[in-house]
Amino acid sequence: MTAKTMTLAAAAAAVLLAAGIGRAAAPAPARSVDAARFYSGVWREIGRRPMTLTNGCVAGATAYTLVSQTVVTVRDTCHAGSPTGKEKVIGGPGTILDPGTNTKLRVSYHVLGIFRLHWEYWILDHDDAYSWFISSDPAFKNLWIYTRDPHVDPMTLRALVARAKALGYDVARLEFPAQP
Repeated sequence: MTAKTMTLAAAAAAVLLAAGIGRAAAPAPARSVDAARFYSGVWREIGRRPMTLTNGCVAGATAYTLVSQTVVTVRDTCHAGSPTGKEKVIGGPGTILDPGTNTKLRVSYHVLGIFRLHWEYWILDHDDAYSWFISSDPAFKNLWIYTRDPHVDPMTLRALVARAKALGYDVARLEFPAQP
């Protein structure tokens, strides 16, 4: 391979990576969700990959309210340092991107009342009773494990972590913040 060919190949690879081509993507959601059952009530964050936004946060929860077939109100909370620490809140409207399947949600968070931060979540798997779900962003970077009950027995937690691993995630980086 000539130096010119190697330079062109390197430039092409850089362009493809910048465009997101060739980067890992989250697995497709395993099955559809019933929007009325899923996007209602409070879910507790049992496990997550570390991210700057959640540093020091424990007792994480997401409250969903289904407004219409494609609109969901989202309110994410956590507490600073301990389950009794100061509550941090971020929320906004969400749009179901795949009506009927209902596994892809884009939330437009209001930050400081001025900025909007858009975030996309995919519901990768859930149980039939809607007592747990595993979600990710489409870029395969972040991972969350949620349950309805803030107290999960060790066997269930191991099974949920194993399911996340089976979906292709590096579960060694998961953290399990305290719940109330």
